[in-house]
Amino acid sequence: MIKYFFKIIIIFNIFLFLESCWINKKKPNVVYMPDMYYSEAYEPYADPNFNYKRKLKKIPIPFFSKGKTSSLLPVKGSIPRTYFYNSISYQIKSKGFSYSKKIKTYPFQKTVGETEEIILKKGKKLYQINCAICHGNKGDGQGPLVKNDKILGIPNYKDRDITIGSVYHIITYGKNNMNSYASQLNEIDRWKVSKYVMYLKNK
Repeated sequence: MIKYFFKIIIIFNIFLFLESCWINKKKPNVVYMPDMYYSEAYEPYADPNFNYKRKLKKIPIPFFSKGKTSSLLPVKGSIPRTYFYNSISYQIKSKGFSYSKKIKTYPFQKTVGETEEIILKKGKKLYQINCAICHGNKGDGQGPLVKNDKILGIPNYKDRDITIGSVYHIITYGKNNMNSYASQLNEIDRWKVSKYVMYLKNK
């Protein structure tokens, strides 16, 4: 009787083991409480017509991208999140300061569709908030902190051999007494400030 009982347990355990094995992990063979595991609401980038073993009528959703995702296409002119990993910013990160000095043009103008005037206007506003206190409104190194002897050694942009790329690198990663501003300014804003710095240098 005991041997028979153990055989049943062994067979039952083998059955559970085989039942739990399934090649396609996205559509498992058995799911405990599937109505909780698979949401009835649309999940971002999920197939809106996928239902786990439910005999429901599939309704096409032409409003979504080809009816295969619950997320809409990005707004025209916007920059995808993956752009950074293929951009000049990534090249600067991987190749360093010496490479950044070779970058002499603003990389986002055609992508975002902003005019030169708008970029400089936004760059000026960001510069005055984050940089002018040390570097001065004219980029001459005579900001309020310098004039009040709170900090020394701030250069005049006109006296330095800088490019828009090297300015971006310093704003992003810092140099000497200047810390990184990557936590205060996003990637595009750092490029706008860099462009405005070059405007002040060449003014």
